[in-house]
Formats: sequence, structure tokens, C-alpha cells
Amino acid sequence: MNQTAPRRSVLYVPATNTRAIEKARNLPCDAIVFDLEDAVAPAMKGQARDNLASAFAAQPFAAHETVIRVNALGTAEFDADLRAAAACGADAILLPKVDTGADLERFAEAIGAIANGPAPRLWAMIETASAIHHLDGILQAGRRRQVQLDCLVVGTNDLAKETGVYPGDNRAYLLPWLMSVVLAAKRYGMDVLDGVWNDFGDRAGFDNEVLQSCRMGFDGKTLIHPSQVDPANAAFTPSDAATAEAQAIVAAFARPEHAAAGVIKLEGRMVERLHLAQATRLLARLDAIRARRERPGC
Repeated sequence: MNQTAPRRSVLYVPATNTRAIEKARNLPCDAIVFDLEDAVAPAMKGQARDNLASAFAAQPFAAHETVIRVNALGTAEFDADLRAAAACGADAILLPKVDTGADLERFAEAIGAIANGPAPRLWAMIETASAIHHLDGILQAGRRRQVQLDCLVVGTNDLAKETGVYPGDNRAYLLPWLMSVVLAAKRYGMDVLDGVWNDFGDRAGFDNEVLQSCRMGFDGKTLIHPSQVDPANAAFTPSDAATAEAQAIVAAFARPEHAAAGVIKLEGRMVERLHLAQATRLLARLDAIRARRERPGC
């Protein structure tokens, strides 16, 4: 998992909306996904690419990890989107409608043919029944050096649309698939982001879902409105209590008398080295979040 760049809050910004693009520069989200796909009408695709070219040329987005979502492989817009994204110099490209590992290999071949210098990293949308079925193959393909897969993003809206699954009731009918994605990502050490909450006016509903995301093991949540950024950041930041507990575990195992111990007693309970590993990861995540806050513009 990525400990150098937290991805608690990942905001979609339509590339047709120049005002939103500029506003995003000053938002405290960890990453921005500039969207050339679903949020852009067919007649506006070219203008959207031009908007991004102008925005990246005018001023770098130094305070954020930047990602451009292109249209899917095989669409009429894919080649132009890919060239535009590579020219912008974004940190990563988000590929939608990934079905199998072969799609990642096709993407790697396409970006390798046009990139001058290091190619952008790849983020992959998991939003089809085929993707859920082929998770292991997708992640195996992502391990290959030329692919540079760096993050999975669940597309809950498209997944529900394709399968007909009812997305309400606290996502009860989606949960088995969501947990499958989380489990596969963790197996391969990959960051994984939850899908969007559509009703940005329903703060209570959003708070409930982002808490669910945290408890399921997601590394962050994709967002559609600036009002969702702060609560997502808060939810995915380790609490003071969790931080104190992690620090106590690390300190306890660092004592000379515990150097070779597999299990110790701490404040009346048994603590194993697996808890030490968890504590170390939590503190590394907190360090990454603090470093993110110290970046200019944050």
C-alpha cells in the first residue's frame, strides 16, 4: 500500500468545468481525478482535453496527486485522451471499464508508444461483473513493470447498473463484491478506493457510508463534491486514541527485554507481533498524512 501519498479523499472534477478545475487547486483533497469520461458529453470531449492542457500548462497542481480519467479502451476518444493525459504530465491515468488483465497490458502498450520519458502510473476502475470475476488476473497483470498499476477504484454506480443490484439498504447487496475487491487489493499490497456517494446534500448518509468504507479496509473514498472532502479526510485519518495505542505498542516492543518476544502483555492484554505490524503501518500512514499537510498549497 502507498505510504507516501495518502488517498483519503479523491475528488472527481469534470474537465469541462474550468471554474471547478481552478477551485480544486485550493481544496484539501489528497488527489484530484480530472474526468474526460462519464462527466463529459460527447460533443465536449475535445474542449475538455483543451481545458486540461491549459490548466496544467498554466500552473502545476503541486499540492495534489493528479489523475486523469480517460475514456475506455476501444472507444473513439481513447487515443486522443491518452495523448492529452500524457502531455499534461499527470501523476496517473485512470482507466475505466477494465474487464481483465489483458486490458492493462493493452493500456501499457498504448501509453508506452506515446510517452516521452517515464509513463504515468495506472489506476484501474473495477466497475464491471467481468472485473470482479477477474480480480486476480487484473492484479497479476498490474505487477508487471511496464504496467505500473498503482491503485484500484471501485465504480459502484456502473457496477449496480450492469448487474441490476439494488445499491441501497446500506449497500447490503454490493458488500460481498466490495469486500472481494478490498481483499484482492490487500493481497497484492495495492491501494483501493471506494465508490462515490451520489447525494452530496445528504451529509448523514455520506458520513455513514464513509465510516463503512473505513471499516471495510478501503484506503480512501472517491468524491463528487468539495463538501465531502473534509469529512472523508477526518474519517480516514487515524484517531488520537488509535495513534496513542499504536505508539504504545511500538514503544513496548522496542524495550530490550521484549527484543525477542513474540507476545507481550501491555495494559492487561496480550499483544503479538502482528499487532506491532499493524501499529507500524498506522503510524506510517499518519506520517504520510502529516507530510501531505505540509506541502505548499495544502
